[in-house]
Amino acid sequence: MTEQPPVYVALLHHPVYDKNRKVVTTSITNIDVHDIARSCRTFGIEGFYVVTPVDALRSMARRIVGHWRYGHGATYNPNRTDALDLVRLERTLEGVEIDIEVETGKTPVLVATSARPQDGTGIGYEGLREGLRESSEPHLLLLGTGWGLTDEVVARASWILDPIHGPGEYNHLSVRAAAAVILDRLFGKR
Repeated sequence: MTEQPPVYVALLHHPVYDKNRKVVTTSITNIDVHDIARSCRTFGIEGFYVVTPVDALRSMARRIVGHWRYGHGATYNPNRTDALDLVRLERTLEGVEIDIEVETGKTPVLVATSARPQDGTGIGYEGLREGLRESSEPHLLLLGTGWGLTDEVVARASWILDPIHGPGEYNHLSVRAAAAVILDRLFGKR
């Protein structure tokens, strides 16, 4: 069995849809940064990117991360410091791709996520796990905020991960809950 290639996660705040399918930029929330970083650390992710073109939002994210890495939060709960060390801030998806290419020497394979069905173009969790085992390329798992990644972002992906479905019709998990489920299904012990 080969070693898994490096896997990264990006939380895109732009470009994403609002409920009317208008392309928007969403706000960063403390709990998304905090909780997704903890899930990424738990499941061995190389880096967690928070992506927004808005300077004020990146500045806010820096303050959130700083609290847990250097401020009172670092002494209050050192385990959170370990998780927040994974957080990287970027303006665009392209900036994330460049950063990963500089770090690994290879352009990452994009894996989009969506709560919307993909008309047979999706890949299941077992299929992606197997694909990761067989690959030496870095992979970037794309998470969307708001009402999801734009069609243009999804079209750039090599893989579109099948949606998470519960037993009923309701299907609107928070992005932090979806991230935890996805990472467990892909990297959790079975």
